[in-house]
Amino acid sequence: MDTHDKALDAQELVPDVVEGYVVGQKKTVEEYVQLDDNDESLRKWKESLGLGAGATGSSIGAPGDNRRVVILRLELEIQGHDPIVIDLEQPGALEKLEATPINMKEGSKYKVKVRLRVQHEIVTGLRYLQLVKRKGLRVDKSDEVCGSYSPSTLDKPYYEKTFIEEEAPTGMLARGTYQVTSKFVDDDGTTHLLFYWTLAIRKSWDN
Repeated sequence: MDTHDKALDAQELVPDVVEGYVVGQKKTVEEYVQLDDNDESLRKWKESLGLGAGATGSSIGAPGDNRRVVILRLELEIQGHDPIVIDLEQPGALEKLEATPINMKEGSKYKVKVRLRVQHEIVTGLRYLQLVKRKGLRVDKSDEVCGSYSPSTLDKPYYEKTFIEEEAPTGMLARGTYQVTSKFVDDDGTTHLLFYWTLAIRKSWDN
């Protein structure tokens, strides 16, 4: 995929618009902790993020790392087959992922699982977007909600999210390579990771 095609796919990959949803004003962890707990729904939301008394915005990320969301690992959990794991903490992992197609048997049922770390501040409305094309034509687009997260801690160094089960296409015409553009973005439009990969649908795991 050339640079021009990548730019077009990235522009096409935008979150679905939810009617009536308004992005709230961003706050620090300390500001969220101090919000009025008399609001029951707010109190429960804060508890779901682990924002009890004494919570802080401290992060376990490396000094000087200004990223708010760090995608640590991607995994394809495949029914009846060993999982395919991409360790993004390894140098050059994204470049290798883009250059090396992931082979999958036609009709395989699989789930995408992500492991991530949140740093410095709360991230709200994180989503995983995926655009699949074949020979330049769109064949699928998905928009998965990851959720909202408070900064990772030593006790909880990462979060994991498993998306709904999908099924690889079947049949002679479906076999071949598919270009995939993936993006993690939050509700204020910040892109935390954008990457490209190729899925090769085969008749069998060996061919």
